[in-house]
Amino acid sequence: MATSISDVHGHVLPLSGRRTLSEKLNSEWHEKALWVFMAIVLAHWGEHFAQAYQIWVLGWPIPKANGILGLWYPWLIKSETLHYGYALVMLIGLWVLRKGFTGLSHTWWMVAFWIQVWHHFEHLLLLTQATIHHNLMGKPVPYSIIQLFIPRVQLHLFYNAIVFIPMVIAMYYHMFPPKGEAPAQCTCSWLKDDTNEATDCNA
Repeated sequence: MATSISDVHGHVLPLSGRRTLSEKLNSEWHEKALWVFMAIVLAHWGEHFAQAYQIWVLGWPIPKANGILGLWYPWLIKSETLHYGYALVMLIGLWVLRKGFTGLSHTWWMVAFWIQVWHHFEHLLLLTQATIHHNLMGKPVPYSIIQLFIPRVQLHLFYNAIVFIPMVIAMYYHMFPPKGEAPAQCTCSWLKDDTNEATDCNA
């Protein structure tokens, strides 16, 4: 029975029993998993941009500006469960795929993760209020903490931006590792590891 395997860059890795789903998602499946994850992220951005266009270009009132899906399913877009579900998917995706990143890319990916932790908490607070029918500070609709100071549409555009920007930076450094950093254990890097001097970043 084999006791080691080679990764996509030819590094020899120890093989200890069956590899877990997490290990595969952060090695040979990492690139495809990131494509799926980013497709979800960009689809969500599309909804936010559509809503912003409806409000500030078309002049629609905020209650009527429900993005693309909201044109057909307004009740769905107004559901705190949907918004919380996306925040949770983002949080899980950032956490599950973190080990595929190394060095500087890992640092930026974790910046996005910790910002999303707070964003998730804000959505959990909104969902809780909608569930128990008791809103923060007696507001007529569910409110998050920062929403007390910044309107919801602008706030969640801001939240998504400050999570997305470090994600993009992380993916750039993941695809183009800085000099001296070994490529990660996946096919995401656009730079070939032509030297054997770099050590395994996960060691």
